Amino acid sequence: MSSLHHRHLAVSPDWLALYYRHPLEITHGEGRHVWDADGNRYLDFFGGILTTMTAHALPEVTKAVSEQAGRILHSSTLYLNRPMIELAERVASLSGIPDARVFFTTSGTEANDTALLLATTYRRSNQILAMRNSYHGRSFSAVSITGNNAWSPTSLSPLQTLYVHGGVRTRGPYAHLSDADFTAGCVADLEDLLGHTRTPAALIAEPIQGVGGFTSPPDGLYGAFREVLNRHGVLWISDEVQTGWGRSGEHFWGWQAHAQNGPPDILTFAKGIGNGMSIGGVVARAEVMNCLDANSISTFGGSPVTMAAGLANLSYLLEHDLQGNARRVGGLLIERLRAIGAASERVREVRGRGLMIGIELVRPGTDEADPEAAAAVLEAAREGGLLIGKGGGHNTSVLRIAPPLSLAIPEAEEGAEILADALRAVG
Repeated sequence: MSSLHHRHLAVSPDWLALYYRHPLEITHGEGRHVWDADGNRYLDFFGGILTTMTAHALPEVTKAVSEQAGRILHSSTLYLNRPMIELAERVASLSGIPDARVFFTTSGTEANDTALLLATTYRRSNQILAMRNSYHGRSFSAVSITGNNAWSPTSLSPLQTLYVHGGVRTRGPYAHLSDADFTAGCVADLEDLLGHTRTPAALIAEPIQGVGGFTSPPDGLYGAFREVLNRHGVLWISDEVQTGWGRSGEHFWGWQAHAQNGPPDILTFAKGIGNGMSIGGVVARAEVMNCLDANSISTFGGSPVTMAAGLANLSYLLEHDLQGNARRVGGLLIERLRAIGAASERVREVRGRGLMIGIELVRPGTDEADPEAAAAVLEAAREGGLLIGKGGGHNTSVLRIAPPLSLAIPEAEEGAEILADALRAVG
């Protein structure tokens, strides 16, 4: 055990997880690569949990941070803040929500917390619909709507949460159905659920479930849900903390794959927009955002430094068409990984869109999740010079691949080959 690991254990909670048998200290990065304290270089296919969205040490972002830090680090939302207003204007325009208002937070957890506050206040209801296998953050309210028991440490809750089926396409009672019948079954289940309860405030859903293992429903499911929700006056919150900013390649926001009945009422975002800086936020139509009848501010949300980083990062993303790069390079990477998976008895499925890819592992000859194999492949990939993540539903058995959106084709091919070797090493 390294001395730093020993010091970590001495001062950190037992539940603060670390990857790897011998945890990694990352000291610096550049582009799609990072280095550890021993000088080892790694291709980064996880980006600090989908947070380093464009590139490590992106000059445009580091320059913006440095220049803003040289002017003023902090003021709070009690004062006019030019970088915050400029980023809010851009996010509001990009959101697709009419008459949008934007409130910045410091994390996705806090963004979802705020969305729940808005929805329950606006609807005067503490009932929330959430998806099975979902994850929305680590706060008391966010844990209470998380449908993944590995990330739900308490059953106590300020909310009454009802879980809807549909976020996982290839497991569960409807897995054998066609996409159209799957959607119809989930909509019928939602209709039935609403017949047995008081009217909920909102449905919160990740268009592609992140911690749950990059699972998703057929396109259009949440749009079909929206017809039902509208009839009952229930709001739709799209949790875009992991799916936003073009990572899926096909769409800028995940909700756009379900847009036949319009945009969500509330959209939450975080992670990639700051490229490592702490930015989260909520977008909602003005009627919903303005429903609070008491004072509220954010001490650190909308910090001048993080807003400067977000502006520079978003500009780089759009000017270099990183959404298009995610579609092109991600498409090639998924096909390469599917070919690799076809040769392994452990790979049940390779799924995802753009540069948001999951490889689900099972025990050979069964359909049972194999978390031990996932942990072993994670270790073997590191030995080969590749950093990936893991997640999943009933068990942690999905390898999560989410590199910076500037990933080049040779890097995608290199990462795929390392993963192939790691799978072969595990057997």
